[in-house]
Amino acid sequence: MTAAPVPSGVRAARRRDRRVYTRSHPVLFTLLALARHRPVTRLGGTLLVHGGDAYRHALTRVPLDRTAAGTTGGAARELAAGGALFDQEGTGHRAARRAVSEGLGAAGVERLRPVWREVLTRCPAPLAAGRTLDLVPVARELAGATVRALLGTGGDPQAVAEAAARAAAAAVRDHLPGPRPPGAGRAAATATARLAALLTEDAPGESGEGALRAILAVAAVNTTVAALPRAVAWCADAALWDQAADDRLRPALVDELLRVIAPSPLLPRAAAADAVLDGCPVRAGDRLILVARHAARAHTDPPDACAPAPPTVAGLVFGAGPHACPGARLARAQLDDTLAALAPYRPGVVRARVDRSAALPGWRSLTVRATTSPEEGR
Repeated sequence: MTAAPVPSGVRAARRRDRRVYTRSHPVLFTLLALARHRPVTRLGGTLLVHGGDAYRHALTRVPLDRTAAGTTGGAARELAAGGALFDQEGTGHRAARRAVSEGLGAAGVERLRPVWREVLTRCPAPLAAGRTLDLVPVARELAGATVRALLGTGGDPQAVAEAAARAAAAAVRDHLPGPRPPGAGRAAATATARLAALLTEDAPGESGEGALRAILAVAAVNTTVAALPRAVAWCADAALWDQAADDRLRPALVDELLRVIAPSPLLPRAAAADAVLDGCPVRAGDRLILVARHAARAHTDPPDACAPAPPTVAGLVFGAGPHACPGARLARAQLDDTLAALAPYRPGVVRARVDRSAALPGWRSLTVRATTSPEEGR
């Protein structure tokens, strides 16, 4: 039986999107691509986890060391000097996650929605006038304004987003595989202190919460700035604007796009006890590189709202079980509204530059131009 041919638009979208990996971390993602055909691959004391079942098992059934060096939690502990959402243990961790989840639950997201919709109301003006639009600054403003509203703090949205990007870029050098660059921890701490200062400008007396606010801002801003332009590029290259314009199909398309772009493609973790993953023994202290992109089949199954992946697969890009990302609802809502705002213009990509220094694979600039008027696009 012959597989159905891949449409040329999907091939073009894959080629473009692959650049954010190959030009930002070429050695790392080449290694991951070579190992992806096995659910679990051991390289010394590191296990590369690609298979969906093994990925889910690692997050839900393998005891994890939340403070180990080289993990997201370990980086967060260094940035926040302890007590951050990503590295707390037991009741402290659960209480912090509960507080964040309440702010990012259905009611919290609806409270925040007018903030980013105001940005999206203004952003199509250049498209309507026949000019080009760079979507990366739009995503930064949207993310920065949302974080300010979420945390109840001040600071210019663009400045907050820039500071969050710098803090994340400095921190990520500490928990990606490979040798740690000299001064990485100091650079990350300095960048985070700058971000914390921005977030407490209008909140005197609350500086002790600055580090936690900074960590939350880093997570929210960098995910948004990485995800939104990449999703728009996919819609433009793979001719998905008709699905984006359909109110009935758009929610499924949002899930599909987030599955395929996998904004946080790797989850670095460390095993706290012996276990087994897909028949491969895991020893306490082993490093686990959980490849969300491969677990969610982003590299094989293109986005299609008419034939979406099962929720159990699509949701893996946000983790699983107690380690699921509390910001998933926010990410879906922001992308849904972004696609709804741009779909009437059916924008096409004019220029795209990879951000080689970003914490998450993404574009430094993504310039688009309308290919139709709003009247024709509806």
